[in-house]
Amino acid sequence: MRRPNGAAEEVRGSTMSEIRTGVTTHPGVVREVNEDNAIAGRRIFAVADGVGGHAAGEVASAMLVARLHELDQQEAPGPEDVRATLAAAGRSLEEAGHAGMTTVAGIALVTVSERPHWVVFNVGDSRVYRFDGTGLTQLTVDHSEAQELVASGLLTAEEVRTYPRRHVVTRVLGKASMSDPDLWLFPPRAGERFVICTDGLTNEVADAEIDEVLRSHADAREAAAALVGLALAAGARDNVTALVADYSVAPQAVDTTCDTAPRSPR
Repeated sequence: MRRPNGAAEEVRGSTMSEIRTGVTTHPGVVREVNEDNAIAGRRIFAVADGVGGHAAGEVASAMLVARLHELDQQEAPGPEDVRATLAAAGRSLEEAGHAGMTTVAGIALVTVSERPHWVVFNVGDSRVYRFDGTGLTQLTVDHSEAQELVASGLLTAEEVRTYPRRHVVTRVLGKASMSDPDLWLFPPRAGERFVICTDGLTNEVADAEIDEVLRSHADAREAAAALVGLALAAGARDNVTALVADYSVAPQAVDTTCDTAPRSPR
């Protein structure tokens, strides 16, 4: 996804019977190449962030997304298929000499006991948020040096914004000791919407601003574009990608005891 610096953002959207999506990506104000990639498929929704500074970052993120496209074509995949796909993507990256050059975060609509469930997954510091109409919750936990310092009480969430090593990630795809994904499982809810984004958004835009955009833009494409617009207005020092997915219909008789998603970052 090579785009010259200052190029107009790419805006995409799709509509299904249950899920409406919008994707906007931009190289940012500083970078010349956009190393981000995204997928908004039938049941897989994710962003892949090519690690900045690597010449093949955009190649690595594209390879990962290609694997996710293959998973998206499967009928009734399960949580184990998500994990297996990420593992296979990691092996492919290593074989191609691109190990450690991309991270990923997303959601997958999978089947558990013949019923639909979301699987939230991430490796790295891209994020998945859930908005239920009343508030915004970060579902993923950043795999970063800064987050580890926050968890240990040595850094506050506000100090992360100016921490000089805030871009250092502790997990990446393709390195055996650093690529174990986090996965969380929970049932769908009618009316919920998700924001899946690279750190180019969250480094520039506060959670409160993301919340406000979701409240003020009912259309997924408009919301995604508005989020990237905020990042650009704030300086967009990195590539920035935002994917908004709206789930409009929840199945009947879903077993609500299977909720294993964390309510806040750990």
